[in-house]
Amino acid sequence: MTSEQIVSLTSAGESEKLEFKATTGMRRSAVMTVCAMLNQRGGCVLFGVTPEGVVVGQNVSERTIEELSDEVHRIDPPAFPEVERVQISQEREVIAVHVRSGSSPPYQYRGVSYRRVGNATRAMSGEEYNRMLFERMHSEQRWENQPAYGWTVDDLDVAEIRNTVAEAVRVGRLNEPGSRDPEELLRGLGLLRDDVLFRAAAVLFGSTERLECDMPQCLLRVARFRGRDRSEFLDNRQFTGSAFTLLANAERFLRDTLPIASGFESGRFSRIDEPLYPPLATREALANAFCHRDYAMGGGSIGLAVYDDRLEVISTGPLHFGLTPDDLFSRHESRPWNPLIARTFYRRGIIEEWGRGTIKMADLAIHAGLPRPEIEERGDCVTVRFRRAEHLLPGRSGNSATERQKAILALLDRSEEGFPLREIVARLPPSTSERQVRRALEALRRRKLAKSSGRGLASRWKRTPPRPR
Repeated sequence: MTSEQIVSLTSAGESEKLEFKATTGMRRSAVMTVCAMLNQRGGCVLFGVTPEGVVVGQNVSERTIEELSDEVHRIDPPAFPEVERVQISQEREVIAVHVRSGSSPPYQYRGVSYRRVGNATRAMSGEEYNRMLFERMHSEQRWENQPAYGWTVDDLDVAEIRNTVAEAVRVGRLNEPGSRDPEELLRGLGLLRDDVLFRAAAVLFGSTERLECDMPQCLLRVARFRGRDRSEFLDNRQFTGSAFTLLANAERFLRDTLPIASGFESGRFSRIDEPLYPPLATREALANAFCHRDYAMGGGSIGLAVYDDRLEVISTGPLHFGLTPDDLFSRHESRPWNPLIARTFYRRGIIEEWGRGTIKMADLAIHAGLPRPEIEERGDCVTVRFRRAEHLLPGRSGNSATERQKAILALLDRSEEGFPLREIVARLPPSTSERQVRRALEALRRRKLAKSSGRGLASRWKRTPPRPR
């Protein structure tokens, strides 16, 4: 780093990933912050910067670095941050301590674990510490990779195993095994070791009869409610079975239950009938539920609820590894709670790309003219919620919106802060003129689908929020 980069970095002030210390005399509180950053998303601590962000530097000697290193060595498990000295003036330097998100959280400093809350460092609660410790242990020993005691290949759906491997070979995610022996296929999928079946094999391929007795959590609940609450059922069913069987049951229920949205495309005389919610988007939500749910919860299940105004996919188990609902709609590391199950879904072609399932789901919904899906974590459940559009959907009956307006709406849905006119023009096809974009935006404004704020070059166009229900 250079002194200019230090000044630029400090101009935005402290944050979850950046903290200032005037001198290394404050190294104890600084290492608390380093510990907190290791437990979360990493960050940087700068010595020689006042709390107000003024770069003053300090005199730095070898003894200064040794004392700082001694404090860092009190972090357990051991961590090795990068320590950088940046010359500010002839006699003064800034010390930058860079750290990445730790690979073995929870980390402790002097026997205490810490976390970042905004730009503050706080001691971690016992519950948070235990959760993080459980997640670290989970990588080695978890419910899905434990032996399915008493289970044999005879308790599995062999046809489904062979179908999965054939599909994985077809889509290029598995080499041709050269055998159709079920034990060899399971071994190739990582679901059998030393002639012992893992629980993941039972979840993926178990017979319904055996699962009902041994793993009742392999359950799918589906319901169609009248109106917008749960006061009256129109349909209410339960299914027990393997993950692939339950996925097929869920998709069949949606095909039979969801209304059809009809419309016409330019140049075509026949009507186009589409489900209200894009099938590929709902499949992503269901696949995520099967791969990320907590099967260790014996009374758990996956729920599928259809209301007049929304569709919800509910799975038991919280979000893990520090992820929040907002994180899931940006690029993030894929860390499925059940990696063996998730890997089999991926090989079969149900999961398209690691770490992009929720992003793809949102893109599909927006492209269909729907609001971005919502993800909610409450208690021990995660809910993915698709909502109907507040207005008639572009391109569907009763609506004369152009393809250009559809593209602009999909773009505006990607940012709550909106976009300036010139950026909207730049993101549309090269043949689109600024005049055409202005006309499309004015049409959307008249229909109360978009609005502008600011004046001149500072003006930004945003999606109009839905009216309160």
